[in-house]
Amino acid sequence: MHRLIVALLASVDAVIAAAVGLAVTLAPLTLLWVFGFGGGADWGVLWPSAVSVWQLGNLVPLTITLPPDYLAATGIDAGAASFVLSLAPLAFAGFTAIFAARSGARASHADAWLTGVLTSSAVFALVTTGAALTGANDVARAETWQAILVPTLVFALPALVAAVVTEWSEAGSGAIARLRDRVEAVPHGWGEVPALVARGTAVVVVGLVGVGAAVAAVALFARAGQIVALFQAGDVDPIGATVITLAQLAYVPTLAVWGMSFVAGPGFAVGTGTAVSPAGTQVGVIPGLPALGAVPESTTSWLLLLALLPIALGALAGWIARSRLLHAHGSFRERSPHPLHAALARRAEPPGAWAQLQPAPAAGAASSRFDAGKTAALSGLLSGAPSEEPGADAHLDAHVDAPEDPIGARLVVTAGIALLSGGAAALLAWAASGSLGPGRLAEFGPDAGPVALAVGLEVLLGAAILLLSPRSAGGGNSAAHDSTSAAAGVDPATADDGPHPEPPEAAAFAAVAAFTARRSGAVPAEDAEERHPSTPARGSRSTPLPDAGGGVAPEATTEPIELPRSAPPGARDGSD
Repeated sequence: MHRLIVALLASVDAVIAAAVGLAVTLAPLTLLWVFGFGGGADWGVLWPSAVSVWQLGNLVPLTITLPPDYLAATGIDAGAASFVLSLAPLAFAGFTAIFAARSGARASHADAWLTGVLTSSAVFALVTTGAALTGANDVARAETWQAILVPTLVFALPALVAAVVTEWSEAGSGAIARLRDRVEAVPHGWGEVPALVARGTAVVVVGLVGVGAAVAAVALFARAGQIVALFQAGDVDPIGATVITLAQLAYVPTLAVWGMSFVAGPGFAVGTGTAVSPAGTQVGVIPGLPALGAVPESTTSWLLLLALLPIALGALAGWIARSRLLHAHGSFRERSPHPLHAALARRAEPPGAWAQLQPAPAAGAASSRFDAGKTAALSGLLSGAPSEEPGADAHLDAHVDAPEDPIGARLVVTAGIALLSGGAAALLAWAASGSLGPGRLAEFGPDAGPVALAVGLEVLLGAAILLLSPRSAGGGNSAAHDSTSAAAGVDPATADDGPHPEPPEAAAFAAVAAFTARRSGAVPAEDAEERHPSTPARGSRSTPLPDAGGGVAPEATTEPIELPRSAPPGARDGSD
């Protein structure tokens, strides 16, 4: 797609992202102006109010200054006339981030991710600047640089991350694709580390937010009676109840982050000197907001078991990372087929397949007889039954198919998932905390430091259980290794004390090598037979063999085959 078209589409995305957020705040205020004030008030004051709400939702702190007339009418102390409002309704920031990520991914699919991200971020910054300059008011004032920079970062960073991730995972050309190819070409599993860390972190963060939302929903349903009582104590009319309900819906993602912090252990605060956590609750008098009715008055020590959920998420991320790491690293059979495995694979092919793989026979009866004899010999040797010895194939797999064990890469993946998960949890906790008013209302939400530490340690424990668990030399657990050794006729107690018995396939290929040497005249037939006396018996099973013309001779068996002895050099056709 042309870069100009990509830039135009990215600009439209940025305008829509800002316009929808402003419209969501402006529409309820317009309804309140129509039905509450009957259209008598100045509609122009609604735009600054909508801009202030939108800025607060995009993490811009507001300085609230109540006018003297309002203080006199309500009897509020003059010391509480000015305070900072910074507890953000994260529904606005979440919508902006999701829409920005969608725009960045679309720009990457159009092969112009840098153009799309830069254009959309610049247009969003212009819209934000216009809103900040036209929506300034004396009641809710924001610093101009914060009103421009913070919402722009809320849009630009998710767009950039989504574009880079899409380029890394899907692009076939470009700077990021070349970097990905170079990184993935690093041996011993190190090339998979960045993608696995990112995937594991995404699993943990999404899981933590989901668990937090579930805990918040359970608390809301369990204390629905208290929430309704707070609604009734407010004594508001239907329009006021509607406005309060819409405002609390905007804070639902914030409550989900509070639930995540509660599950992790540190909990959150609902005022200065308060704490709500599984270990204990100390709240005192809290504001009469209906949503805060979901805060429990007391907790039980059984809720400490909720900390197992982040550990389980870390284990899930570790399992996904380890399975993909080993799958990408591959077994020795998948990366470089061993001749023995090739023989075992050919053993299962139809008898006619050997004839199809042979070159066309040369003219002459001697050449035809030799090709037929060679085909019969190879078929007889390779179509034998090495699996007649119990566990022979399993024994071969245990010693040939053992994938390398990239312990260093797994250590880095474990630490990376824990660190990034803790950092993401700290960022969410910071965004979901702030001030809701003066005095005791100045501290709401979780503390980013303890949340990051708790989540990091819990995820580290869970990921380490799966990623750093030891593996036996055979590529599986020790029990499976013992059973494999026993099936192969090896005592598990002494399996590693001496050389392992030679698998039957090795003897078969030794016979093939002897036959080839005799055919070329390099080794006398008698010496070859003495060097390889342990050719395994073929058993009584008969196997159809291809004839000289490429067909199948049903009456041919593997037992009566006698390998042809080669004539001296120069006497093959009876002439010089």
